[in-house]
Amino acid sequence: MKRFLTAALAALLLFSLPACGGTPADDVPEVPDADTQPQEQDTPPEPTPEELAAQEVEDLLASMTLEEKVGQLFFVQVPDAEAVSDVSTYHLGGYILFGRDTADQTADSLIQTIQSYQDAAAADTGIPLLIGVDEEGGTVVRVSSNPHLRSTKFPSPQKAYASGGMEAVLADTREKDLLLSALGFNVNLAPVADVSTDPNDFIYDRTLGQDASATADFVSQVVTQMSADGMGSVLKHFPGYGNNVDTHTGIAVDQRPLETFEASDFLPFQAGTEAGGGKTAVLVSHNIMAAVDDTLPASLSPAVHDLLREQLGFDGVVMTDDLAMEAVAAYSADGAVAVMALEAGNDLVITTDYRTQIPKVIEAVESGALSEDTIDTACRRVLTWKQELGMIGR
Repeated sequence: MKRFLTAALAALLLFSLPACGGTPADDVPEVPDADTQPQEQDTPPEPTPEELAAQEVEDLLASMTLEEKVGQLFFVQVPDAEAVSDVSTYHLGGYILFGRDTADQTADSLIQTIQSYQDAAAADTGIPLLIGVDEEGGTVVRVSSNPHLRSTKFPSPQKAYASGGMEAVLADTREKDLLLSALGFNVNLAPVADVSTDPNDFIYDRTLGQDASATADFVSQVVTQMSADGMGSVLKHFPGYGNNVDTHTGIAVDQRPLETFEASDFLPFQAGTEAGGGKTAVLVSHNIMAAVDDTLPASLSPAVHDLLREQLGFDGVVMTDDLAMEAVAAYSADGAVAVMALEAGNDLVITTDYRTQIPKVIEAVESGALSEDTIDTACRRVLTWKQELGMIGR
């Protein structure tokens, strides 16, 4: 009997205990609604390479003084004296070497000369210089005219084309790129994108000498080759030289209708800018394009630049032809022609007169006559071009 009572008591106690590992009913935690649970934060997407590159340019631009930004907009002829010190004095964007700068130089001496300019830029802003040259072939050969640098001059586009079609042209282009790169150049102011089939035209000898379609194909393939070789290209001379006279010595007024440009002259420029992959720029001539602006040379005309930006859709670097030419000398009463060029929409100013022009641009910004936004937009494009050429960042 005693054993039975003990067993009964144990059973009663067993049934009154919660299940093993269980929780009393009163202590069961409530399960919150799914809507009230904290949501995981979305991880922001990784920036694209393009976004990183653009931010790099913005950061660099934000770190620059007004004087440094203005200096970057000048792609100038090497002066007779103080070339190294002027790099830092004016914070220059680049130097263009002409025949007198390469004459009698050996490859080693030219390499050292160019490196001295780059060293000065590195010590100043840290932004490398554009080092350019006109090495078109034929009548315009600033490097291969020196037998110390190449045993023979590069042939004209016409001569190369006649010798073996585009295959010969591209082999010639690659040889130019390799030679120029080895010497320290990063921009060749070529190819000539003008359309001319008349040997009597001033520009004819420098062109392919073919119609617009063949010239467009030539420009597209040459620019593609230069881009692959890491060489900056410059399409010239927008909006198309046609049969106009030499603007080095006077004003050329182009009376052709806009339809002629659209059907012919613009085609090589469109082909080249589309093929350039960010490594090509466009040089604007001093011809007066009467169909668009019968008052100002194209290089100083906002209307012509709007045409290039909007109708042709080009958002890269646009540069003037040399502002020291007679064709533009009379257009600025106070001599501040570079201010007019930047107001028109150019990003780079080519001139021999930078020691006068740079202070005038800075003065125009400080007085409010020229917007600093204009300077920033141009400088942003110049820095982006240098980035595309592998000169900064990436």
